[in-house]
Amino acid sequence: MSALFEPITLREVTIPNRVWMSPMCQYSAEAEGPLAGAPHDWHFAHYAARATGGTGLVMVEATAVAPEGRISPYDLGLWNDTQVEAFRRITRFLTAQGSVPAVQLAHGGRKASTERPWRGGAPVGPEAHGWQPVAPSPLPFDERHPVPTELTAEQIGEVVGQFAAAARRALAAGFEIAEIHGAHGYLINEFLSPHSNHRTDAYGGSYENRTRFALEVVDAVREVWPQDKPLFFRISATDWVEEGGWTPDDTVRFARDLRAHGVDLLDVSTGGNVAGARIPTGPGYQVPFAARVRAETTLPVGAVGLITDAEQAQKLVANGEADAVFLGRELLRNPSWARQAARELGGEVRVPDQYHRSV
Repeated sequence: MSALFEPITLREVTIPNRVWMSPMCQYSAEAEGPLAGAPHDWHFAHYAARATGGTGLVMVEATAVAPEGRISPYDLGLWNDTQVEAFRRITRFLTAQGSVPAVQLAHGGRKASTERPWRGGAPVGPEAHGWQPVAPSPLPFDERHPVPTELTAEQIGEVVGQFAAAARRALAAGFEIAEIHGAHGYLINEFLSPHSNHRTDAYGGSYENRTRFALEVVDAVREVWPQDKPLFFRISATDWVEEGGWTPDDTVRFARDLRAHGVDLLDVSTGGNVAGARIPTGPGYQVPFAARVRAETTLPVGAVGLITDAEQAQKLVANGEADAVFLGRELLRNPSWARQAARELGGEVRVPDQYHRSV
């Protein structure tokens, strides 16, 4: 059996293989009205294709815990029960195909209220369904973005509650795994990094203060998320700056804290919080950060970042650098990547009866 196609059990959820779909925003929901933030036919077809292609875990894109937490007005959300019912159609199908349905719970922070990427991705105002973004400190992401409103301590508590409420809805919608989005310059990442967090109260300054909000979110979600179901956390392991940012050392330290607070796997990415940061990309360029967490802590990890071919992914798992691989763009290009990799490596994936002639 190929290591890439061995099952893995986290708490009481068994994922049939180690080929997992990264959360990737589709920016395709309705922006306003009774169906705002709810998945529709595009989302069903998008996620269903990866499940029928053999992907072991299908992680639904960044799903906002509140309307103002959307990255764009066209993002998915879990702030009302209409959205819950729409998600059930997707989770039922993914489960029927043998994939584990997961969802990433998110708040966009100072990078919220932007246009869709294929329309430039610039910040938008009320005239284009936008709103005033919030953040730990009144520091814009770059010269294009507006100065965000600094959250009060009371408002921080409200956001913590929104994450918990979204987790309850995720459970009702049929998801087996929840992931908290703490990466890529969105709200939780903004609190973690001294580059974006200049607060002087209990949520800023020291490492303990900057991680307080993230751990409060984890605790609130873990309290409502069943003990037999896993909780993931996605992190940017580095800001890719020499001084004044979040570092790989911080990530290792924080991984231990997350483990103690009930997180079951760290989804390790990098960057996104510092505009213009120079990132040396290349095949598997983010894997060493995941490998270090796995080597120095007891927390399982998922690796991501320009993982494109079967042998590369197989080695990452077999060598102990990661417990699973998250594929992004490669699964956009090829929804059946897992099935093809299994054929190449001698592994097995579930194939729908309708597709048996392709085996």
